[in-house]
Amino acid sequence: MSQVSDEVIRRVLRESRVWAIVGLGDNPARPAYGVARFLQGLGKRIVPVHPSAATVHGEKGYASLADIPFDVDVADVFRRSEQAGDVADEALARDDIRTVWFQLGVVDPAAAERVRAAGRTMVMDRCPAIEWPRLLG
Repeated sequence: MSQVSDEVIRRVLRESRVWAIVGLGDNPARPAYGVARFLQGLGKRIVPVHPSAATVHGEKGYASLADIPFDVDVADVFRRSEQAGDVADEALARDDIRTVWFQLGVVDPAAAERVRAAGRTMVMDRCPAIEWPRLLG
């Protein structure tokens, strides 16, 4: 399983403006909630993606990636590893999503290969709230 380089992560963090946060609901105790707030603090637009379609941090939520009616740069996945592949496939069904990012502890090598084979960027088992200070702080 090839790992993405720090330079690729830097580029994604710098250039990506719209982040769909898959698994982001309105529960402040969940990691997705804090990471979404962190990304907003960097000037990124976050898009909550959760079956409840809750509004979070002032942004309207959507039940799925397919329901988002505007372009998205990154699908940031806060789902169990066994569910992550389905989310990756949903991201690949959209032409606009150039990066699929699996959060810490989310690992699916087969899904990662599908993303890479489609010519997209795959970041796995990483967190932007950790990578930003490490690489750009």
